[in-house]
Amino acid sequence: MTATKPSRMNIYLLAGVATSNSIFTECKIKLEKLFQSDGIDPAIHVIFPYGDASRNLVRQVLEVRSDLSNRLTAGRIGGQHALAKIKETFSGERMLLIGHSGGGAAAYQAAKMLHEQEKVEDFRIVQVGSPRTPIDPKLQSHVSYFHSIDSLGKLNDPISRIGTWGGWSRDRYTMPRWNRMKYAPGYVEGIPMVGGHADYFRHTEDYADQEAVCNLDKTVDRVRGWLKGWV
Repeated sequence: MTATKPSRMNIYLLAGVATSNSIFTECKIKLEKLFQSDGIDPAIHVIFPYGDASRNLVRQVLEVRSDLSNRLTAGRIGGQHALAKIKETFSGERMLLIGHSGGGAAAYQAAKMLHEQEKVEDFRIVQVGSPRTPIDPKLQSHVSYFHSIDSLGKLNDPISRIGTWGGWSRDRYTMPRWNRMKYAPGYVEGIPMVGGHADYFRHTEDYADQEAVCNLDKTVDRVRGWLKGWV
């Protein structure tokens, strides 16, 4: 009997501003094991759309701002850089992009441009602790968003408060009203984290809860849950 060949998937991990080169080291290991157990051959790539921690912080922040808008005049600098890097390795397989902080904005912009260029059809985008980037309604079902919450379930990551998903909505019989979720990702979930904005992918005991579950496991498990049915 011939064994079934594992399906191929390109996975791109996109970092935010002022990020160390080791941010995704343990995440890559965990993702490889999980996807392989699901019969998938993952090719995992790390991208720094705005440069790493050695680059000027102010320039990086300004570039993130260019990725938070869907206006045609927006520069989408991080998205453009991520797109160029993705094209170096992507050859039409299924594609998963996971972006932390500003990397989540760059991930969306890069995937949107690939989709508009008809280079990719089967893809998913995960934004983790990212600024709020307006999502095209046609792509909302392709995008998920995870953010840190406190013990009361309230958002406690200040970066997740930046930007907006809002827009005006109306029908034939009512006055326009502001809908704060009009351009939100299709799935939004809070995760109780130990630490702050930079700690979603921490895996040591210092970043584990009372049940010894670390931040990395929480983040990846939530992502895997959302991907169930697609993977």
